[in-house]
Amino acid sequence: MMPNHTAPLAMTLSHAAPVTIALPRLPLGDPHDCTDANDELTLYQTFYDTLVKRRDGAYHAQLAESWTVSEDARSWTFTIRPGVAFHDGTPCDAAAVAQSLERMAREDKGYTLGSPAVWRQYLGGAELEADGQTLTVRLTAPMADLLDVLVQGFIVAPSVFDRPDAGDTTAICGTGPYRVQSAGKDRVVATRNPDHFAPGAKNETLIFVLETDAAERARMLADGRVQVANSLDPHIGDIEGATLVRFTAPVAIIYLLNSAKGPLQDGRVRRALSLAVDREALIDTVLDGAADPLHGFVSPRHFGAGSEPVPGPDVAAARALLAEAGYADGLTLTLDCPTRLPDEAQKLTNDLGAQLFAIGVRFDVRIHKDREAYAHMVRRKEIGDLCVFDSSPMSTFRVLYEKIDSRTAGAWWQGYRNEAIEALIDQGRVTTDTQARAALYRRAYAELQGDPAWLTLYNPHRAVGLRGDHPGFRMREHGVIDVADLPDFTSDRETANG
Repeated sequence: MMPNHTAPLAMTLSHAAPVTIALPRLPLGDPHDCTDANDELTLYQTFYDTLVKRRDGAYHAQLAESWTVSEDARSWTFTIRPGVAFHDGTPCDAAAVAQSLERMAREDKGYTLGSPAVWRQYLGGAELEADGQTLTVRLTAPMADLLDVLVQGFIVAPSVFDRPDAGDTTAICGTGPYRVQSAGKDRVVATRNPDHFAPGAKNETLIFVLETDAAERARMLADGRVQVANSLDPHIGDIEGATLVRFTAPVAIIYLLNSAKGPLQDGRVRRALSLAVDREALIDTVLDGAADPLHGFVSPRHFGAGSEPVPGPDVAAARALLAEAGYADGLTLTLDCPTRLPDEAQKLTNDLGAQLFAIGVRFDVRIHKDREAYAHMVRRKEIGDLCVFDSSPMSTFRVLYEKIDSRTAGAWWQGYRNEAIEALIDQGRVTTDTQARAALYRRAYAELQGDPAWLTLYNPHRAVGLRGDHPGFRMREHGVIDVADLPDFTSDRETANG
């Protein structure tokens, strides 16, 4: 069924052949819920714009033409691009943007996999003042990294708020480069927005199709049924007639460590685990080499990431630390492990256990099949001594604030306390100079290598396939397909049919 806010079918159908994109998930949700799932973000970026866009480690204008921040990092002023309309024709001015930010900050929004009200902790209580095309955001606490939040602040037409609030996920109305034509559980059709302010989208019609099997997505790409296939096996060989783009995802595969109770309260034990792990060997045995070692609490693509490798592997030093902490004869740790997200969690736990056996550490493993229930267990801080997890926000500040700061005690915080880290977080909040703030986060990176809050392991490799020859195509740092970046597939088809 066509949502009633879209243009009539006759006005939006194109004569060019559609571009079909195969995704392993086709999650039509609420764009104001917090997600780092690349399929979901691919869809949202198709239909919605944000105030700013992250590109190559910097923020660029999108709905906001320009912005300024006060010296105390509490007050932000955005100049909204004039003349922009939502897909239903209603104006996208500062007042409409303010309404979207207010909706994001609601207690019932920003909820995904056990983490409620993510955006509220930053935008809740903010004073939003809209005057024509000028939007002023006065925060309750300084946040020099506010753009990290706004890069996922999808601006939705206030005219349709009541529909997603009622559970209608087909109520898709933004200002983005494409308009929704139809939306179903296994197929979403989009047509190019001719009035978009950034005329970079090259393909007239996009069809997103659901295909959960990676091997079948590869076959669909090979035989031309799709022009884009997301989330292919990074080990896949060349596909005739297609371009494979391999990249490192910023998601961090880690073990959260229970620093609130048990042996891992002791920083020497946490450091011993980190020192004993051979990350390269784990990557080889668990993922057949398809990952990069993770040397800190964020990936190398993150703002302010350090460049020094984490110490180790050093079994002798790890044993000495355990002995100093009172565990010369080793110890047994209770470990919680899901069956997916990451999908290799059980294999990883088995191979990590084999490595740590060398320093006398054994695991009592508890398997969890319900991934959402597992996330809630982690959020309630009911884990054993450690648990398999991932960390996906592209914001260094958000990771520090939501997951490591004991004063926040966020959803994924597990009892870690470090006053030096918290002092750096406080400085980062008020440091609006980009280079100076990056230097603060590099100090935090080094501090967390010496006193780890987590057992950091790797960033996995990913692969996307495009039909035709596209040597210049590359994925952005967040690992999400931006449909405005996709090449024009018309010429490839004309060549193939020539």
